[in-house]
Amino acid sequence: MSRLVVISNRVTPLSGAKAAAAGGLAVGLLATLRETGGIWFGWSGETPEQATTLPNVFRSGNITYITLDLSEQDFELYYGGFANRTLWPLFHYRLDLATFDSDWYNTYRKVNRLFAEQLFPYVRDDDLIWVHDYHLIPMAEELRKLGVKARIGFFLHVPFPAWEVYVTLPWHDQLMRALCTHDLLGFQTKNDLRNFHDYLYRETIGYALDGGMVQVGDHRIKAHHYPIGIDVDDFGEMATSIEAKRSSERLSRSLLGRNLIIGVDRLDYTKGIVERLQAYETLLQDYPNQRGQVTFVQISQPSRQDVPEYLELRHQVEATSGRINGRFNEYDWMPLRYINRGFTRRTLSGFFRLSRVGLVTPLRDGMNLVAREYVAAQSPDDPGVLILSRFAGAADDMDGAVIVNPYDVEAVAEAMYRSLIMPLDERQDRWRRLDGQIRKHDIVSWRKGFINDLRGLSTNETTNDDQLSAE
Repeated sequence: MSRLVVISNRVTPLSGAKAAAAGGLAVGLLATLRETGGIWFGWSGETPEQATTLPNVFRSGNITYITLDLSEQDFELYYGGFANRTLWPLFHYRLDLATFDSDWYNTYRKVNRLFAEQLFPYVRDDDLIWVHDYHLIPMAEELRKLGVKARIGFFLHVPFPAWEVYVTLPWHDQLMRALCTHDLLGFQTKNDLRNFHDYLYRETIGYALDGGMVQVGDHRIKAHHYPIGIDVDDFGEMATSIEAKRSSERLSRSLLGRNLIIGVDRLDYTKGIVERLQAYETLLQDYPNQRGQVTFVQISQPSRQDVPEYLELRHQVEATSGRINGRFNEYDWMPLRYINRGFTRRTLSGFFRLSRVGLVTPLRDGMNLVAREYVAAQSPDDPGVLILSRFAGAADDMDGAVIVNPYDVEAVAEAMYRSLIMPLDERQDRWRRLDGQIRKHDIVSWRKGFINDLRGLSTNETTNDDQLSAE
């Protein structure tokens, strides 16, 4: 069996308690690496004053972790700059927040080149290389320049934007040609895949073939959608763990029998938190019988706190929260609890299980695993209702949710009201549909689907018609 080499922006060796506490993606990748043996390569998370180009190598079982420190300047321009202030807003349709800076772009390419150079000595021709996300789009191109012949796949965890959005990037063609140096491209949804095909067609740099194959110049690649999922049973067990029960019982006592609406997100402008709060305010305004009967808990873990756009978002969320509580507060009821810190996944799973309504209403999201986790945490006998944005990738295969447009605060408020009064039999029916959907597209299906397709491809040097028909 071919060895797997995973390349991601950040690498944190996982074992014991760390593995148990890690997110679903890290655990899923770790499981794949343990099956095949291999390497996990990426940034160490460190920016020392005297950064060296020498990698840090750590072995655990049949997995070798290779990490690289970055200088503070390179990190700021590559990660804080181009990755998170250019590509992140652009790919999430926030052109108003995107900054195009050539120094950022050049450093982004420089860091990808550095990563490739440091990984190169460890790569074998029969490896399967799996590159993750928008931080590392040029990785295959840099590895090919060094002579790497192994099959290389790339998975984009965020949305791929529409053609007219993506072409606003001054380096869109350079990045696209770098992206198409991979042998397999994975997207979250069919819409992302359509946007990719549309770009190739409109810019006349490639065209689709049969079997999911795409011709770009003299290179033939495969492009497909692989909706990412979670370990459903594992998260469901978390929701009934001692830690989850302890936390949820404490929260339940404070609710005094009121219905709980919950939202859990990173504090990010893509998550639609301000619009969600406004929708809750509209619920209390338009449905006064819910005043004193419901409590909304919004948990927003701090994110990228040194980025000005995120500081402004925090101020907006805090101001909106204060206004809502100031408007509707009673001496024995606080309508909204805004919590600006993170909790363990076990604690959150207990909160999900306790809630009557889960609000997952991003303005744009690649997939959104919180939606899947919310469903996995529910009691089949008395499940809560998931309200899900149509602009989350998860909406493609979770039609048992109440699907909403997060920009329409009146409609979201109405959806909240309908969910709060929804009869038990309808809640159970919706949950059963959702449970089947998240089990079909779980973390195992995602990783095996991608790896099997990558393994099934010929190397980048083989592009004949016989291989195409075999696909």
